[in-house]
Amino acid sequence: MSLIEKNKVDVNRWELSIHVEAEALEKAVEKAYRKNIGKINVPGFRKGKAPRKMVEKMYGEGFFFEDAINELYPTALREAIEEAGLEVVAPAEVEAKEVSLEKGFDFVAKCVVKPEVSVKDYKGIAVTKEKKEVTDEDVANRLKAMQDRGARLVDAEGRASQKGDTLTFDFDGYLDGVAFDGGKAEKFSLELGSGQFIPGFEEQLEGRNIGDEFDVHVTFPENYHAEELKGKPVVFKCKVHEIKSKELPELDDEFAKDVSDKDTLDELKADIRSKMEEQAEKAASDDVENKLIDKVIENMEAEIPQEMYEARIDDMIRDFSYRLQSQGMNLELYLQYTGMEMDSFRMTFEEQAKKQVKIRLALEKIVELENISASEEELEAEYAKLAENYQMKTDEIKSVIPASELKMDLAVNKAIDLVKSSAVIQ
Repeated sequence: MSLIEKNKVDVNRWELSIHVEAEALEKAVEKAYRKNIGKINVPGFRKGKAPRKMVEKMYGEGFFFEDAINELYPTALREAIEEAGLEVVAPAEVEAKEVSLEKGFDFVAKCVVKPEVSVKDYKGIAVTKEKKEVTDEDVANRLKAMQDRGARLVDAEGRASQKGDTLTFDFDGYLDGVAFDGGKAEKFSLELGSGQFIPGFEEQLEGRNIGDEFDVHVTFPENYHAEELKGKPVVFKCKVHEIKSKELPELDDEFAKDVSDKDTLDELKADIRSKMEEQAEKAASDDVENKLIDKVIENMEAEIPQEMYEARIDDMIRDFSYRLQSQGMNLELYLQYTGMEMDSFRMTFEEQAKKQVKIRLALEKIVELENISASEEELEAEYAKLAENYQMKTDEIKSVIPASELKMDLAVNKAIDLVKSSAVIQ
């Protein structure tokens, strides 16, 4: 491989002219021939036994060129990019030019590169730390939530259903008098006011008694995932089987023992306050860091190619898809349930992706300006930490995450620490 020429054709865009020698092309063509000959018929020869020259005579000299080029160009492109000293941030557009067994082949690669970045005034940034004070009411609300979790359901005797009750009921949905898919269930359990059903449904279950049979009239939202039901008025025929209310445990020392390792209610309250104050401190510290990062971005200048944003969105969607798979769902099914097209789904990640790209570029520039680096000891410690987190062997982690990438991640974290340590926090 040889890099013939490199030209900057626009901001953050380069065009590389690359040549691959005839000897390399010949070897790749021969490999393509051996790989595909078993599928090729040539009159006068048993299948898979025709000589390459006969195949090329029958189908043309360039019959195996496409496979050969696909075999060769990734390595040739990578070597050319390294020789050109470019930091490419998106897959290159590749176009083959002249191809012949005598001369080899030439191709042109259009590359998008990391932008030039400048960042200033990243030290001594002034920000205000706003910590929320934990009040008695906050503690009481947290205690109430714990009390709610410990509640048990008992029959609501002598009264009709009300918000907060749990109903067991049947429902059967009809659109224009015809039952629709997914609109029927028997002995379904629902807490009134939980917002589990479409707007207007749960309110019509209030004031009902056991054995009541009645119709619920609702209209599906315009953005509902099922196309045939969007904005349509429907009727659900319902029958109530059970009405249960919450019976809350007493807030006393026994309750404290049941829900925690504390012996008294006062000790539990003190523990709740302490943990809430820790959470408030962490939230305030995170807010300070976010303000500092926002200021660093504000003080950065760069013409960022759209391809970097798109690549980050791709990464975020890939991570989202992996999480769905761990829950037994795939992305295609998720989009069907939510009624979203892929383009609109991608847009939900756009703002976050842009900010992440800007943060990374700014911090990498600070790493460069401050000559920040990670030591081999820090690198090995991080590999060990990742191996423990993912329950993998260290060597397996190393095969997945290149040392250069992990070192930069560690250096970027140090850049964040530098910005924080030099900040003026009021």
